[in-house]
Amino acid sequence: MKISQLFKDRYLLSTLIVSAVVAVLIHFPEVLSLSDRFEREELFAGMVPKDVINEILFTFVSLLLLFWINMRVFRFNTPMVRVTKGKMVLSFLLTWGASSLFGQLFVWLHHQFDIPAIDAMVHHYLHPLRDLIIACIVTGSNYIFHLILKQQRIVVENEALRTESLRHQYESLKNQLNPHMLFNSLNTLQSLIRESPDRALDYTQELSQVLRYTLQDSDRRCVTLAEEMQFARAYIYLMKRRYEDNLRFDIAIDERSRGLLLPPMSVQLLIENAIKHNEISNRNPLTISIRTEGRMLLVCNPIQPKRVAPSGPGIGLDNLAKRYNLLWQKEIQISTEAGRFCVRLPLCQSDMNHASADY
Repeated sequence: MKISQLFKDRYLLSTLIVSAVVAVLIHFPEVLSLSDRFEREELFAGMVPKDVINEILFTFVSLLLLFWINMRVFRFNTPMVRVTKGKMVLSFLLTWGASSLFGQLFVWLHHQFDIPAIDAMVHHYLHPLRDLIIACIVTGSNYIFHLILKQQRIVVENEALRTESLRHQYESLKNQLNPHMLFNSLNTLQSLIRESPDRALDYTQELSQVLRYTLQDSDRRCVTLAEEMQFARAYIYLMKRRYEDNLRFDIAIDERSRGLLLPPMSVQLLIENAIKHNEISNRNPLTISIRTEGRMLLVCNPIQPKRVAPSGPGIGLDNLAKRYNLLWQKEIQISTEAGRFCVRLPLCQSDMNHASADY
């Protein structure tokens, strides 16, 4: 197995670490005795460093085998498997018995093939206790590993469900947006048909281009500021054909901000919102300002309320706020400053939920 694969398999990596640590700690008294000659002769007569190292290596291999047996029999490394109390008891008994057999095997190998090992009587007396401790550690570690894997699986599933929920919510918001814009554009077209059929024809041609753009980018959830402003200018053209010199725009976009991201049709929504709620006439022309301030896009207009409040569902700003929250968990800023209505939109470096702007 490659090293990279080893680090990806967290269960295997964890068993290696636990086995190495436990193998050393189980023989810690013998390791300490190596540094004290009197104690070594008193408790572990005839013991040499090679004997201790061999004991530790055999215990390490035994622990790996015990983990492997549990993995094959009880599937602790599979988060889908249900772990019951009965299964834990069986795992403990199996591990305890297998650990005892491995110890006896090591003693047999020592006597038959003169493999280095500790022959001190106190060491042999400690074997049953060590088998019990090993059984507790292996069974407990397997249970903990299983809980961790299960929790990770739950987190992944919850994240997948959350992503799918966000996708559906965002699609719902986009489905609100396009009909809303089309409804207002058709109202404008209806007025132009009555007033000037020639202008209505030109308007229809420009409207078809705008709608074609929205349909082509319907599967995108965020666009660059440059793309958004290109679309906004086409929409501005339609509005200026309707209101002529009574509707004006002051646009100042920093070139360094043109690659930053925002939800599609954001600027169009704010322009539409300003036109919808403010009087536009020869007496009160409306100037809409669109400019960048650092990583914010600022859209402002003077407050010129209409005599009759506009009717409609009012989904524009609420729609935009929800889309920002879904995409970047950021809030748009709405304020009234010296008789001017202003909306500040964050310009984002990248999509925080996904690497690209596309689904």
